[in-house]
Amino acid sequence: MKPVVIVGAGPAGISAARTLLDHGVKPCLVDESLRGGGQIYRRQPLGFQRTAKQVYGFEARKAEAAHRTLDALVPLIDYRPETLVWNAEDARLDTLNNGRAASIEYAQIIVATGATDRILPVPGWTAPGVYSLGAAQIALKYQGCAIGERVAFCGSGPLLYLVAYQYAKAGAKVVAVLDSAPFSAQCRALPALLGQPLTLAKGMYYRAWLTAHGVPVHQGATLERIDAGQRVSGIGWADQTLACDAVAFAHALRSETQLADLLGCEFVWNALNRAWLPQRDNAGRSSVNGVYLAGDGAGIMGADAAQLAGERAALAVLEDSGVTIDQRRAAALEQQLAGIQRFRHGLETAFPFPEQWAAQAPDALILCRCEEVSAGDVRAVVDEGHWEINRVKAHCRVGMGRCQGRMCGLAAAEIIAERSGRGIETVGRLRGQAPVKPLPFGVQVQP
Repeated sequence: MKPVVIVGAGPAGISAARTLLDHGVKPCLVDESLRGGGQIYRRQPLGFQRTAKQVYGFEARKAEAAHRTLDALVPLIDYRPETLVWNAEDARLDTLNNGRAASIEYAQIIVATGATDRILPVPGWTAPGVYSLGAAQIALKYQGCAIGERVAFCGSGPLLYLVAYQYAKAGAKVVAVLDSAPFSAQCRALPALLGQPLTLAKGMYYRAWLTAHGVPVHQGATLERIDAGQRVSGIGWADQTLACDAVAFAHALRSETQLADLLGCEFVWNALNRAWLPQRDNAGRSSVNGVYLAGDGAGIMGADAAQLAGERAALAVLEDSGVTIDQRRAAALEQQLAGIQRFRHGLETAFPFPEQWAAQAPDALILCRCEEVSAGDVRAVVDEGHWEINRVKAHCRVGMGRCQGRMCGLAAAEIIAERSGRGIETVGRLRGQAPVKPLPFGVQVQP
């Protein structure tokens, strides 16, 4: 009998697996990481000595609860860690585990693939010592080290302050935080943010703690360049410069939607996330029968929402399979998710997208590291009359490299929209293609 497969062992995937098992269904849980937990609750390697409080701060109890739940599930389900899902077709997933390829057939699938950083490149961003905010957080949580001795954190969004706080709290030297969002925007967002007072209080605490401990926080400051020789030596913005040996930057998060695309899900423009997202109903059902979506991979809402959405998607799987579920619980989950969605609107007001970025990006700026495609290369193609992103890709190879546009696709779309004078929602989206992530040569295929 084909199983229900869950892709991703973060808050959404763990919650979905627990819900299915509670109803007598043994799922297959597939995850790229060795120990599970997702990015937010990423676990330290065995033998590391930092406490949960030191690693996760205010989220320590939630992280420990997620870890305990997963540990209890492991002997009861088909759990496949260190396993990349790199393709999907004909109700089958192609996977890679420690160099060996395999396939998993499924009856239903819950996609809980999470999110990555949204990168808006600046001159110097390809130099050694430059990381995304998420990568800097992985280094601290999973490898127990800082990305440099004097680190600057730049960009915008809640993750900016969280990672800067985590570094400073761990003893790293944080030389500055540059937040492109003006203080006035955060004031305007306050009424909506008050809908989640505890979450708001945590964010305000991170900001206040940094200031109280001597970390300069520059509001309304947009990173303009990263100075580097053999590695990072400093940053520049407006008429200011600052010496540092590492930079972490990003402008909020982007959903990992490639697998949903390969599964045939329909996509719709989501103005809140400023991105094309797979269509889903309030229960997590996609446009494709048997395909369900949960967590940040279907729209950025955070760990608490991901846990709720994972449970709701699992209940939808059960209901569609003829299993009786608690409808009151399902309704309560949807109500809670709607409340968090209203808070998300407040966050987007507080940390607005820097719409001036595309117009200010110099022609020499590299957008696509894999293929070394510059902003000028993209603009030249647009000037030839091409404005749909896949046509632009065909002419200059932007998004055609190893990352399949995961890092450069959104930035390229912004450049195309600005140069063509069109709305960002009209230039289209890069079509998903396998492999979702790079595969090594010499992959062994199981017989």
